[in-house]
Amino acid sequence: MGEPPLSTISGWGRHSAQGRERVGEDLERISANVSLSRGLGRSYGDASLPSPDAPDVLNTTYADRILRFDEDTGLFRAESGFALSELNRLFMPRGWFTPVSPGTKFVTLGGMVAADVHGKNQHCDGNFGDHVTSLKMRVADGRVLECSPEQHSDLFKATIGGMGLTGHILEVEFGLQSIPSQWIWQESRRIHDIDEFQESLESAAPNWPYTMGWIDGLARGSRTGRGTLMCGRWADPEQAPPKPPKTRFRPRLRFDWPSWILNRATIRIFNELYYRKQWRRVSCGIVSHESFYYPLDAIRSWNRMYGRRGFTQYQCVLPREAGRSSARRVLEVLTARGGASFLCVIKDFGREGRGVLSFPRPGITLALDIAVRDDTQDLVDSLNEQVLQEGGRVYLAKDSFTRREHFEAMEGARLAEFNAIRDRWDPNRRFRSALSVRLLGD
Repeated sequence: MGEPPLSTISGWGRHSAQGRERVGEDLERISANVSLSRGLGRSYGDASLPSPDAPDVLNTTYADRILRFDEDTGLFRAESGFALSELNRLFMPRGWFTPVSPGTKFVTLGGMVAADVHGKNQHCDGNFGDHVTSLKMRVADGRVLECSPEQHSDLFKATIGGMGLTGHILEVEFGLQSIPSQWIWQESRRIHDIDEFQESLESAAPNWPYTMGWIDGLARGSRTGRGTLMCGRWADPEQAPPKPPKTRFRPRLRFDWPSWILNRATIRIFNELYYRKQWRRVSCGIVSHESFYYPLDAIRSWNRMYGRRGFTQYQCVLPREAGRSSARRVLEVLTARGGASFLCVIKDFGREGRGVLSFPRPGITLALDIAVRDDTQDLVDSLNEQVLQEGGRVYLAKDSFTRREHFEAMEGARLAEFNAIRDRWDPNRRFRSALSVRLLGD
């Protein structure tokens, strides 16, 4: 029998590559000759796509066993293909939740480590990697070993946020968070411009464990950055409804929308309606954790809205020292270049990530969904040049278009440290991806 044929695989932004996915339950065995691991494919760009010269990818989703759980401490261990959706389904009814959740539950534990995901509580609880206590990995020389803050600490730090470039993550251990109910007490507030947004996020941080905002990415002038700020905390049992939230039907988008549907005019109409939906200055109430954490998960294959050419999400962090007008300057670059973002999210970051290349740092993060067009590269170049002036950086789990010279200028000493660790553990660059070819020269 020869090799199975190559097939087309893609990231969530629907940028595609040729590759073979090796699937199985025994990751230790099948990881021996593969250069990249891949979970549910929710990184937006090319982070989980193979390099052209090493097309085989290890798909981890069949390796999804729970290995250990301590009900007294919440310490949890599972194989890297275990999905956050399953964790929620099995453990939320028992009063446990992940300490950090991204904006989708359709991610694996291995992917959460590799991207060092953050959530609405980054300002107080950091990233997912801050809660990881141990990893089991296969490294470049073939060994399978345990790494932690105390054991092989350099490998541990480089793997958190390392986009799968330090080895295959086989098992993940971390602590779950005890929760009083499966409901969220939410406060939503209408915000008039980006300066008020930054001020409101900073003032809400000490009082609310979860904060995020939606921004009208097309508003200009005095209305630049207008939107809705949402704050939340877990509802106490006396506040929460007596029964858990119902599992709702999730429709699937079964076809690619024509590219003309999402244009500046239609996005402007949507943004205006969404902004007006928050007709009160402030509103409060109980919402389900699904609607609060994972609103986009309500529609399966929602990425098909952007048509066959797909989309990219541009996410940057702007440090505190850049000042409160930094986000305004980035949004002005977007609107001046004719960029139209259907989804624009702003969050507050409170601390640096634990990983060598972890994305967050104290400041403000903007995430912009942008349909791919002929001028998308020029738009991303302009955004990156502005982010560089602000002293910020971009999130590799979302990136598709950043140039190597921009990435190197953003990361500087951190990139040098990461490369030095790779030199120690993988001098021949056995582990690589389409992203590492584009940004690291692998």
